[in-house]
Amino acid sequence: MKNTPKVIIDLMDMADLPEILAIERESFPSPWTVGMFTRELNSSHSLCIAARIKVEGKSIIGAYIIFWLIADEVHLHNLAVKKEYRRQGLAFKLMEAMKEIAGKNEITAQTLEVRESNTEAIKLYQKCGFVVKGIRPLYYTDTHEDALIMWADINNNSKTR
Repeated sequence: MKNTPKVIIDLMDMADLPEILAIERESFPSPWTVGMFTRELNSSHSLCIAARIKVEGKSIIGAYIIFWLIADEVHLHNLAVKKEYRRQGLAFKLMEAMKEIAGKNEITAQTLEVRESNTEAIKLYQKCGFVVKGIRPLYYTDTHEDALIMWADINNNSKTR
């Protein structure tokens, strides 16, 4: 039987940026820059969380999520999983952590934008209770692709925006 690696979800810090940037580059056609991550790490309304995996006695970052807590909403800004750890539940765990943190902060709704062509991400978000509520035409300047706007309630009610 395969050993399931131990996953620790905790806050990201500046020392994590080399690993984070490597995951970012392998995940997106227009990756965030070190400056963009630095701004998020220093922002009072941004939460930057990493999923750390114990591998051969050391801890590596398998995935990360960045989201904002604004008024009564949580807005997902970035989520990526290292290629070799995809489809193992890390993104789902991070989405659940985001929801839990939002709930503890009395936030009632979650939102995000996702590339229309990113079917794997859309499936994950739907599994987490998100539904498409709109489209942002030509949102992604690199590909001129539309973004789907998705919303979910924090308390798992069927009611969404």
